[in-house]
Amino acid sequence: MAGETNLQRLLASMTPQLLPGIYVFATLAPGVAMPDGLDPVMQFREREGLTLIVTEDEAKAAGLAGTFRCRMITLNIHSSLEAVGFLAAITTRLAAAGMGINPVSAFYHDHLFVPAERAEEALAILRQLAAESG
Repeated sequence: MAGETNLQRLLASMTPQLLPGIYVFATLAPGVAMPDGLDPVMQFREREGLTLIVTEDEAKAAGLAGTFRCRMITLNIHSSLEAVGFLAAITTRLAAAGMGINPVSAFYHDHLFVPAERAEEALAILRQLAAESG
């Protein structure tokens, strides 16, 4: 199942959805086992350790120091992994508002981790971008 590659259609058709919960980024050193009960929404192995995106509550319960309190926005359009410029257009618009974000691409959708206290603002900016692109 191929995803959308046309930038204009991607921007115009995305329907950003703010998901519930507060997330944090945490890390485990190489060789450290994943704590019981932890269900990361994302994990990525780097030579320095395993990066995890987990709920703030899960991190606290596991005794992990989390950083970057954020909310997750899912861009509900099946974007191709080969699409050109989609995240660039989005991150440029959010950067213009002075907002740091951490995007994650998965097979079907792109997800944005935005500062928790600015999540509603990010959602409004994304909806405006979609409207302008339609």
